[in-house]
Amino acid sequence: MPTTSMKLRILLPFEVFLERDTVSRVVAESRSGSFGILPRRLDCVAALEPGILTFETPGDGEVFVAVDEGILVKTGSELRVSVRNALSGKDLRRLREAVEQQFMTLSEQEQDVRSVMTKLESGLIRRLAEFHHD
Repeated sequence: MPTTSMKLRILLPFEVFLERDTVSRVVAESRSGSFGILPRRLDCVAALEPGILTFETPGDGEVFVAVDEGILVKTGSELRVSVRNALSGKDLRRLREAVEQQFMTLSEQEQDVRSVMTKLESGLIRRLAEFHHD
């Protein structure tokens, strides 16, 4: 019997954000752009960018979830999405704004922290080298 639906799980670092059993399609965003997944699609893995993940079920219709960067894995009829943060809502415009404000800003803050950490590490290495030569 051909598979006509998928089981979708959206995972956050410390909890299961969402779980649906009868998902007929999913649309997500990667660095290469949007892509869709149907139940009979071959198994795959994709790196996700902050954006809107859309899925459809017979009971809920089309559902929108704002997701932070993460990874999507499809194996058989199971689809797992693991992201750092997610928000659900019915207003697509507000979800898009949340992605732009919360998830993109977080990425900028992380870049600043990484830059500071790189400077600290390079300073430590330089001082250790100086100490070693003395």
